[in-house]
Order: sequence, then structure tokens, then C-alpha cells
Amino acid sequence: MLRRRLIFSLIASFSLTAANISLAKDPKELVIGTSAGPYADQVKLGIKPILEKQGYKIKVVEFNDYIQPNFALAEGSLDANAFQHIIYLTKFATENKLALSELIKVPTAPIAIYSKKHSSLNEVKEGSTVALPNDPTNQARALVLLDQLGWIKLKANIDPIRASEKDMADNIKKIKLVPLEAAQLPRSLQDTDYSFVNGNFALASGLKLNDALAREKISANYQNLVAIRTEDKAKPWVKDLEAAYRSREFLAVTNKHFAGFAKPDYQQALEVAAK
Repeated sequence: MLRRRLIFSLIASFSLTAANISLAKDPKELVIGTSAGPYADQVKLGIKPILEKQGYKIKVVEFNDYIQPNFALAEGSLDANAFQHIIYLTKFATENKLALSELIKVPTAPIAIYSKKHSSLNEVKEGSTVALPNDPTNQARALVLLDQLGWIKLKANIDPIRASEKDMADNIKKIKLVPLEAAQLPRSLQDTDYSFVNGNFALASGLKLNDALAREKISANYQNLVAIRTEDKAKPWVKDLEAAYRSREFLAVTNKHFAGFAKPDYQQALEVAAK
């Protein structure tokens, strides 16, 4: 009899604890993770005020790496994150067996080419040094832009997402490529003729996107996005978060504070409709 009471007591205790855990997370309290810099600012300046008017409490958590935000999202420490493009998300989620999904694209700072020694791309000459990212994804973006500029020629029928130096068919301008860690590229401008710099590192170093000598035309593959847990797709707060990004209020914030960012399709459609 004592044993039976103990079992019932344990079951009741477990049920109460489980109920408390399920009620502990207020659906109106959202934690959004971002990389430090412009994507955190987008949430703080644009998305947070919109959602707070709807009764939400928004906490923004900034990360200095690209590893922890997805793990934190998968384990439930975050409700959403905004820092990565679909290629990175798909690869990371697959390799780590995480059930994460894209919610919506966001305005994205493009990779661009800058110079402190030259005022024009026309000043390129044989032997000019050109720094570019050494990680495969961003290096491919830089090589595609160099091909578009006519400085190099990539082999026919290559996958532009996976382009590397070995895919160069011709170095038309006879430039010297200098692969570097992406974070080092802003500093490299003191030593190189030209340097490619990712948008977030450019802004963090004080460079202005509109001062770039050339910017990539960002494809959907490289537009940053908001990621959520796949299991949360149908939840009301997810729909509210997406609606905030799609709003005219956020478009106004984008135009005011994020000049030079590549706008996603839904913002371009809003601008066309307003004309």
C-alpha cells in the first residue's frame, strides 16, 4: 500500500512539474539570436518595436560566431535567429541533424570590393593585389563578381555557389589573389590594391556599403534569413514575426538605416506597389 502511494505521489509530482515547464514559456516572450552588427540592429530598430506594439516582449541575443546560434535555436534557448543564408543553414542543419527551417529572407549586406589606394576599378593593372575571403562560400561569391567585372574568366558550366580558384580559366587582368580570413579583410585594405569585404565586417569596420567600388547582385542563395525550429512553423508568433518583416514599417526602417542592403522580394514588391 505504501509502495502504491509512493508511485502515485511520484506520478503526480512528475505531471505537475511537466505542466509547470509547459506553462513556463510565455508565447508572447520571444528570444531572437543574431550576429552582432546590422542584423541585430534590424531586429532592435525594426522588428522589436512592431512586435512590442502587439504585446510581445522581445529579447535580442547577439553572438560572435556562426556556430552557437543554430545550436541555441535547436535546443530552445532561442525562438528564432537571423544571421545566415540558406546554403549555410542547410549544410549546418544536415551535418548536425537539427530540425531547423527558413522562415523569411531579410535585407542583406552584400559582399563588395573596396580600395583605399584607388578611386576606380579602371585603375587595376597587371600585378594588382586583390584580397578575398578564404572560406569556400564567400570566396565563390568574390570570384563570381571578379568574373562579372571581367578581371578573370571562370570555366564554363561551373556551379557558381562552389566556384574556387581552380575554376579560373583565365586571369585576364593578371591580378594576384590573396585569400584571407573574412574578418581580416577590412584591415587588408592598407596593404592591397583592392579587397573584397563581407557586408557585416565592412559595416563593423566603419566602411559604408555605398562607398564600395562594386557590389554583388545577391542571389536568393546568399540572402540572409530568419530561421526557426521546424516544429514551430504553424505557431501564431511565427506568423506575427514573418508579418513584421513583411510590413511597410520595416521597409521604412530598412530605407532609413540600411542603405545599400539588398532587399528581399517582398520589400521590392512593396516599393513597386507604392509607385
